[in-house]
Amino acid sequence: MSDRNVITEDGLRIHVTVRGRDDAPLTVLLSHCWTAEESDWHYQVTDLLARYGHDIRVITWDHRGHGRSDRAPEAQLTIPHLARDLGLVVDTYAPEGPLVVAGHSVGGMTITAIPEERPDLMPRIVGVLFVSTTSGELSKVTLGLPAAAGALLRDRLPFVLANRARMLSLSRREKYPVIERQVTKRFLFGRPARPRDVGHVVDQLVHTPPETMAGFFRDMMEHDRIGNLAAFDDVPATVLVGSRDLLTPPEHAGKIAQGIRGARLLVAPDAGHYLPFERRELVSDELCVLVDRALARAAAQPSSERKEPRGKHRARA
Repeated sequence: MSDRNVITEDGLRIHVTVRGRDDAPLTVLLSHCWTAEESDWHYQVTDLLARYGHDIRVITWDHRGHGRSDRAPEAQLTIPHLARDLGLVVDTYAPEGPLVVAGHSVGGMTITAIPEERPDLMPRIVGVLFVSTTSGELSKVTLGLPAAAGALLRDRLPFVLANRARMLSLSRREKYPVIERQVTKRFLFGRPARPRDVGHVVDQLVHTPPETMAGFFRDMMEHDRIGNLAAFDDVPATVLVGSRDLLTPPEHAGKIAQGIRGARLLVAPDAGHYLPFERRELVSDELCVLVDRALARAAAQPSSERKEPRGKHRARA
């Protein structure tokens, strides 16, 4: 494992973690949830390494404005920026070979933006996993509440959290994460919710900068990439969602599955929005299905076709 960085064209440092050998036949990219960071996938990384060792390359990174990556102004906190950052990570640390991409929440939204932001990557994608995410219409989500009350809370809650981050010190919020804990337990998890997982997500919320909460929320409310889904037709694709997901409900997962020819849809009973934590085995198993299929495909190719010419792409800021 190695900790690395890339610098975006708008001057931000993105923290990246690369596991596996440089000449691995397959790279797995794991794009995390809004207000989280790369440890969003820590269970799946552990399971992938246990199954494949370093025979595949696994790449995680902290999105701009999250974790150990640089903070950014609200105007630079958008899904198109995330898709271009993903492309930069690929250009730098996986410039050749097939890709399996997985995205949780805004990470999945990032994947739906690849066809418009980095279409050159599409021929390399040989598997895609959408986890608790959406292709659009988040402005209609009511968090499981009556329409008027749900819409009001949906629009205000991110800014309540952002204002807490502006007004209260980090040490105070770490000591008294009252609002963050209530939000996590009420809206992010289904049943059962393990205390250590809830605590992990609360800690991520507490450490999220206020501009990250506000900027991405505004952009996600306008997110509409339903029209991009057909670009993934016939790419092995699986869509996972919890039956109690209040942020990206099952009908959103259904639209993704309907928009991609051949995609599979699996609904986890009683699970909420944090499937990588709540249903570790399900998410890891489905990821491994895609990896196994991609490795078999790579092994079946003639050696002369296994590596594509290395091309240069200049990411837009």
